[in-house]
Amino acid sequence: MRARFFLNQPREKLKTASPPSRAALDFHRSLPGYRATPLLDAPELARSLGIGQVLVKDESNRLGLPAFKILGASWAVYRALTARATSAAVAEGRASGRPGPAEAGPSAGLESSTTFDQVVRQFASLRPLTLVTATDGNHGRAVAHVAALFGLGAKIFVPAGTAQARIDGIASEDATVEIVDGTYDEAVECAAREGNDRCLVISDTSWHGYEQIPQWVAEGYATILWEIEDELARRGERDPDLFPVQFGVGALATAVVRHYRAKAEAKPKIVSVEPLRAACALASIEAGKIVTVPGPHDSIMAGLNCGRVSMVAWPIAARGIDAFLAIPDERAREAMRALARLGVMAGETGAAGLAGLIELLTGPENAQRRAELDLNQNSRALIIVTEGATDPESYARIVGA
Repeated sequence: MRARFFLNQPREKLKTASPPSRAALDFHRSLPGYRATPLLDAPELARSLGIGQVLVKDESNRLGLPAFKILGASWAVYRALTARATSAAVAEGRASGRPGPAEAGPSAGLESSTTFDQVVRQFASLRPLTLVTATDGNHGRAVAHVAALFGLGAKIFVPAGTAQARIDGIASEDATVEIVDGTYDEAVECAAREGNDRCLVISDTSWHGYEQIPQWVAEGYATILWEIEDELARRGERDPDLFPVQFGVGALATAVVRHYRAKAEAKPKIVSVEPLRAACALASIEAGKIVTVPGPHDSIMAGLNCGRVSMVAWPIAARGIDAFLAIPDERAREAMRALARLGVMAGETGAAGLAGLIELLTGPENAQRRAELDLNQNSRALIIVTEGATDPESYARIVGA
């Protein structure tokens, strides 16, 4: 199957006044086991692709989980619990005639002296409470893990065909797992119906009437971008020229856009990457509006098997992403093997950013793509490995180890 590409030329490019704050980073630093993930240089890979540098942000081990998703899940849960606790206190104050706290949730991070145990204790009155979401694997496991950290329950919906290893990973976090006889989007619908006073839905995609929590999920991913920025500053290096990023429903991609579109200096070209069999972002940009790509969505890049873009992500993506790319599964396999040679164990979705880069720079139309994206032998690219080998059997078949 041949890759598809759309060069985006919106009437008005997205510009933001300032990058997201470091609030999420401050919060993540309070979590047990926090450390910045590695930013690796891959000179041999850069030479093979004909550019100056390839940087690899390795998220295959983040806070004890094999994917980056815990960053968005933990920040969204913290913000949602704070909002719920504040609303409860306001209601109690009104009932008793006493003034309550401000009704807005926090926009700043934690004080440096605040411990995570203190954070957990402030939400004890909300129990019993169950966190609910839909997932192809990583987001659901992250939500379940965060639920355990906060002493809450977890119920996770997964679409039919989800790898047993990913289901087992979710279940290992003491979560209830329900398999939906349908697509990821149908699993999302099942999760959405669960929301009530004792079930809090933590989704990374949005629908009418459910917009705030997916925005908090995307905010949580800003930690990755701040870590990259801080490390490049420490090295005395500039921002990348090209940033191929996994799309899915769009949370990570919009975090990248928000971070870099706030800068006055030269900005990287941002390219969304998704599977040909679930290219909902590319289909939407071609249509000029959000459209649904019907299933089955059966790419090996399981975390990107999404048939519809998140409502809150789309306005940012449509004006802030420079190009939309859909790739065949074989590119992901090629990228997994290339990363293994670097010593990075990347799953199919995790390798998708590099898979997109390989397609852009070595595919049948690479000369045209280089010209369109203003790339040359000195250009610097950055990719995020968003997950490790979350399906070990599949990894062994593809990589051979």
